[in-house]
Amino acid sequence: MTAIEPMADVTFGGGVDTVLQSARTTPPPATLEEARNQPGRRERIEEITRRIEAEGIKYVFFQQVSVTGRVMGKGVVASFFPQVAEKGYQLVYGATANLFTDRAGDYIGFGPEESELAAIADLDTFARLPWDPRVARVFCDCYDTETGELLDADARQNLKRVVAEFEEELGYSFLIGIEPEMMWLKKGEDGSAPEGVTKPYCYHIHQFEELRPVLLDVVEYGQALGLDMSYGDHEDAPGQLELNFRFDRPVKTADNITTYRQICAAVGRKHGLLPTFMPKPFSGVSANGHHHHFTLCDEDGNNVFHDPSGPAELSDTARHFLGGMLDHFGALMCVGNPTVNSYCRMWDFGFWAPVYKNWGWQNRTCTVRVASGGRFEYRGVDSSCNPYLTVASLLVAGLDGIRNQTDPGEPQSLNTYDLLQQEDHGLERVPDSLGAALVELEKDEIVRSAMPGRLYDVFQHYKRDEWERYLAAVTDWEQDEYLEVLP
Repeated sequence: MTAIEPMADVTFGGGVDTVLQSARTTPPPATLEEARNQPGRRERIEEITRRIEAEGIKYVFFQQVSVTGRVMGKGVVASFFPQVAEKGYQLVYGATANLFTDRAGDYIGFGPEESELAAIADLDTFARLPWDPRVARVFCDCYDTETGELLDADARQNLKRVVAEFEEELGYSFLIGIEPEMMWLKKGEDGSAPEGVTKPYCYHIHQFEELRPVLLDVVEYGQALGLDMSYGDHEDAPGQLELNFRFDRPVKTADNITTYRQICAAVGRKHGLLPTFMPKPFSGVSANGHHHHFTLCDEDGNNVFHDPSGPAELSDTARHFLGGMLDHFGALMCVGNPTVNSYCRMWDFGFWAPVYKNWGWQNRTCTVRVASGGRFEYRGVDSSCNPYLTVASLLVAGLDGIRNQTDPGEPQSLNTYDLLQQEDHGLERVPDSLGAALVELEKDEIVRSAMPGRLYDVFQHYKRDEWERYLAAVTDWEQDEYLEVLP
């Protein structure tokens, strides 16, 4: 078997200095015409075309990311790459909502009578797929073909805007890493439910070893696609792995999470397994979190969030940012936990899921954990999230806290689950369902500003319909509970 080569232009094993050497996030071109005519774009397309020919690439996936984080787009025969890369491709607006219909049979967000979007390749993301070197992929940003302006329902280019505005106002670089927990399942036979490949033993190397062929493929494919793979472990749910890669600038990290999910799908096909990012597939064991770790750095690489003399070693800027996240806690929970199943994670107590509005130093029972001096871990996110939306929402919430100098209060030192035994604990609970979380998001103008215009409209339509379909569904639990409820 021929070894898969890592990407040649990626430095593995780097740190903050390595990331800061990369360019800051800039807003995408404001119009479709500007996007097509960026300086040096034609030369870059010619360079990639020569690479396609030299490496024998036959097909290219031009891909965009929907409001739920799904990968959408079109496949293009390699000989057509230059013209599609130059002009973009068109797709119905409804692709931003997976082209799904709601309970009434209407397309979510946009009807079939509306115009098409134009998706323009972000050429810096072009990469060959290691599981089939005949195929490559490139991420795209979307424009409105009616106005020629950026399509406000596109989560990826919207994150570029939010990051650029955040960093421009503060003069600092925001760096983020996401811990992608997920589970590897054996597909059920004859209609039986899937089950975990391994036992729910946290940190046991033997369970890790059971999944060695899988994890090594994930690492190899990840490195080939530019993911700087680092730590990994077996978590405390059946078949649950967390394989981390280096933090980066926000859009790159969101792209890496999307890439990681595609890698897991490819490895699953190879091994006949089902990789699931469902938040809570099983009761009585941990769920799949997607914890976001982040920090803020100046031009010299100094951590602006760190103050050795501050409470929990946090600077005032850090405390205000943290206060902003807690102020907008309910709406953030909706963006970070966007499925009906997400809230099973909050109700199955005892597995370190964030259930109350609180923060603490190294306290894994809190929604925000200060993991080390000047580095936060926001735990109110699960594996079903759209990282382009979660990062954008956290940034606007944190910036609101900085602007208002919001005080997060004192850190919590006790185990949250122990506090629950006290009637006067005074903690605010997370929304108890997707429906309740949608109400919190609707009330929060700051977090909604991270999803302007039709981006919020599509998200709200999609998730409100998801909640209503769940309310109308009769579950196995209900049948078991009530079929013989009387007499």
